[in-house]
Amino acid sequence: MKALGIDIGSLTTKVAILDSDNIVYSDITASADDSETSVQEAIDRALNQANLSLDDIYIVSTGVGSKFTSLCQQQKAITGCLARGIHYIFPSVRMAMDMGAETSTVIKINKRGRLSDWAGQEKCAAGTGIFLQQMSKLMQMPMEEMSRLSFLAKRRADISGTCAVFAESEVISHVHRVPPTPKEEVIAGIYASMVSRIMALCKRIGVEKDVAVSGGVALNTGLVNILEKELGFEVLVPDEPQIVAALGAAMTAKEQLEKGINN
Repeated sequence: MKALGIDIGSLTTKVAILDSDNIVYSDITASADDSETSVQEAIDRALNQANLSLDDIYIVSTGVGSKFTSLCQQQKAITGCLARGIHYIFPSVRMAMDMGAETSTVIKINKRGRLSDWAGQEKCAAGTGIFLQQMSKLMQMPMEEMSRLSFLAKRRADISGTCAVFAESEVISHVHRVPPTPKEEVIAGIYASMVSRIMALCKRIGVEKDVAVSGGVALNTGLVNILEKELGFEVLVPDEPQIVAALGAAMTAKEQLEKGINN
């Protein structure tokens, strides 16, 4: 049997399949309105692409939607799955920052790839992917263009609001003042405000190198650039930062299969 991990997020559902220690399949699809449908569609797609059947796999789920599905053999907390997934990709990493659609989480990882500490925030959208999408609409440009422009900024606009609503008001003020704040400076300010929330989580558990960044927001090179400047060193970003938790869930599924074989 092969190990399948699935991370059911609010915006996307991620799947990873392991055969021995090799990733044989990974995919990211938009989440459906309910978790059961998201899981069913993602698993069906994975089985079809990997030429497998349900009898060929053991499934472990994680993410905000995992508690609302009965289609998986086991459920695991996202923090532990993030730790396992990052350790698989970057064994030297001792801290990882996961910036997803609705949550931001910072974890510490021991040498065995297990979770040793964590801090997170879920109460406000500021610092998350949804906040970044809102800012993209407000700036009337794609996120890729925002990222590119941020590298041109000579300074960062002051955006100090502690929640998404206040931050959005500050951005509007910068855009409509006379003369308007340059777009690149506003964007750099948006990224800096997001980074400040991540750094606050880091301070709660202490920064320890090597550091990796995961989640969809990790694809934004402009934000990662400002994060590195605040940290004072470079961070590691997986080629597919969105599938890290799904990969960690697949690692857990693989361990369960090995225990069954050994017994």
